[in-house]
Amino acid sequence: MGHADQREKGHFEAEISEDAVREAVAAVERHEAPPAGETTPAEGGEGAVTVEPPAPEEAEAVAPAERLAAELAETRAELEMSQAKGRETFERLKESHERHLRAVAELENYKKRAGREREELVSTAVAALLRDLLPVVDNLDRALAHSGGEMGPLARGVAATRKLFVDTLAKFGVEGFRAQGEPFDPTRHEAMQRLPTDAVPPGRVAEEIAPGWLFKGRLLRPALVAVAVAPEPSPSVKTAAPAIEATAAGIVEEPAGERAAVEPAEEAS
Repeated sequence: MGHADQREKGHFEAEISEDAVREAVAAVERHEAPPAGETTPAEGGEGAVTVEPPAPEEAEAVAPAERLAAELAETRAELEMSQAKGRETFERLKESHERHLRAVAELENYKKRAGREREELVSTAVAALLRDLLPVVDNLDRALAHSGGEMGPLARGVAATRKLFVDTLAKFGVEGFRAQGEPFDPTRHEAMQRLPTDAVPPGRVAEEIAPGWLFKGRLLRPALVAVAVAPEPSPSVKTAAPAIEATAAGIVEEPAGERAAVEPAEEAS
């Protein structure tokens, strides 16, 4: 009875499957196996046995290097292709940008040219209208000139009308200029006649028939003028001139009566 109790106290039982046992044995064998390429003593003490690595492992060791080289070459080819496409795209963008800049410059030039042409067209039309209004000022000047210097009510009204008209023209950039006594300038004066006179030197404006006008600094209408020329000598001066020249040469002409009286006297003798 006592022996049975003692066996029951020291007895331990556990159920372990055969698969677990095989896995444990394999693990121990792998742990105790020598590395590849080392030698181990053979069972029974006979010689040494070299453990060679299996051939598939060598193939697996070489394969990654080849794959890396192939991937590197492929990556380089893709990089070169990408760089070539990038350069091509850059050239296209550069050309497109230059075309855009030229188009913008041409558009700006067109705007400026169109603006200048529009201003010139408007200025030409306004100048033509103002030029047609200038005879009104000329007629007012003639009316004041025929007033005889008497500033009566009518003359004062004409003068006030002329001033108002000239001031209105000035608002549009029209201003007059005088030519009396100035040297004749074909770019600013229009010669209506030649006037023999000693009052001014020849080639100068002897009389201003109508004043000239400027529109924004440009000639709107030239001044109508009479140009001074040297006066012709009088008839008495023309007759005396040959006698003076003959006297200076030592030739004296005798009157016809005296010459006829001298000739008979010489025949009588």
